[in-house]
Amino acid sequence: MRQRFSLARLLASTSLVAAVAIGLGGCTGMSKLSDVTGSIGPRAEAAPTDPARAAEVYGERYRANPRDADAALAYGQALRANGQRAQAAAVLEQATIANPGNKTLLAQYGRALADNGNFQQAFDVLSKAHSPDNPDWRLLSVQGTALDQMGRHDEARSYYASALKIAPGDPGVLSNLGLSYMLTRNLPKAEEALRQAYASPRASARVRQNLALVVGLQGRFAEAETIVKADLPPDQAAANVAYLKDMLNRNDAPRGAAKRTPVASLSQSD
Repeated sequence: MRQRFSLARLLASTSLVAAVAIGLGGCTGMSKLSDVTGSIGPRAEAAPTDPARAAEVYGERYRANPRDADAALAYGQALRANGQRAQAAAVLEQATIANPGNKTLLAQYGRALADNGNFQQAFDVLSKAHSPDNPDWRLLSVQGTALDQMGRHDEARSYYASALKIAPGDPGVLSNLGLSYMLTRNLPKAEEALRQAYASPRASARVRQNLALVVGLQGRFAEAETIVKADLPPDQAAANVAYLKDMLNRNDAPRGAAKRTPVASLSQSD
């Protein structure tokens, strides 16, 4: 395969932009604000691990009392995990109406809106979920991703900088910052931020994949391949290499050929 790539063409790719959009929306490096299932009752110890089953179980509890904030939070998380993003946003919107001023609900609702591509509304809702005198670095990072998706990259980076002042070296925030630079074709800065994220013992697999992507976009495919294969079992390493090749070759497809939106390495939760 070719190891030199047209950066302008690749970054202009609808597929890649879609991947980054999804990745930025979820790539916050945060433990999910919606991890609330332990607060909804004594049965929480047996919380379902299958997303579809979780949506069913927590849906029953939510429907029994739609005004219950904990039930709505758990149901919203389950719906998001199951890919039912529009329904998650609708459930959480109603929950915020029934529980005005509940910052945990507002935070979860804002994340659901970002998942659904409603970036301006997500930013506005998240602004109500914390305050300048008591900021939440996780929400600052999500707000940064929303700003990036609206093309307001300098503002986005100021939010990441604020988040990093509170949580220095957080790999998720640094990964978001790296993707922000990638969106504006500043690959050296993107690589710098992602290498800092990758050096953290708390870095997720997605950080590794994002770094490899940025390295590959600079034409250093052998190095990118080494990054995605490091410390992985052979089958996972092969899958990661195949994915990286697919991402970097995507624009070489003939005009009119079907293109899958590449989301696997950019949309995972930390």
